[in-house]
Amino acid sequence: MSKIDLKVNGRSLSVESEPATPLLYILRNEVGLEGPKFGCGLGQCGACTVLINGAAVRSCITPVSAVKGEITTLEGLAPQGKLHPLQQAWIDEQVPQCGFCQNGQILNAKVLLDKTPHPTNAQIRQAMNDTLCRCMSYYRVQTAIKRASKAMAAGSPVAEEGVVA
Repeated sequence: MSKIDLKVNGRSLSVESEPATPLLYILRNEVGLEGPKFGCGLGQCGACTVLINGAAVRSCITPVSAVKGEITTLEGLAPQGKLHPLQQAWIDEQVPQCGFCQNGQILNAKVLLDKTPHPTNAQIRQAMNDTLCRCMSYYRVQTAIKRASKAMAAGSPVAEEGVVA
């Protein structure tokens, strides 16, 4: 067991863990965060996605000892208690069905919009290609990303009504 220092959602903390323990286990079991989910355990489905220094990372295959920098989870997107425009767009567009993949979908969408504020449908599909959804809500995801893009460009936490892809 080693003492490992982490910065999660703006909060510094220390955990006692084996260095090879997956970051996902630390976030869920030690820190108590429920955004990242255990899906496949192989880094293929995207349910466990977190952001490390703004990059999407699969926490189920990332050893906690390898983490260097700021970890942001779904819970940390809007730390002041308000919803991030992506979270609001997900609600407005009724994206979730079972909701299991939404953590990965939203965090991958955040990375996309940080790099490409006004993505095309093709860019959205490409960026979201690695996050699997069993419910097949991909078109709603695409519409929600477009809505969030417009809201973020306007500086508003809530997108305008009737925005379609």
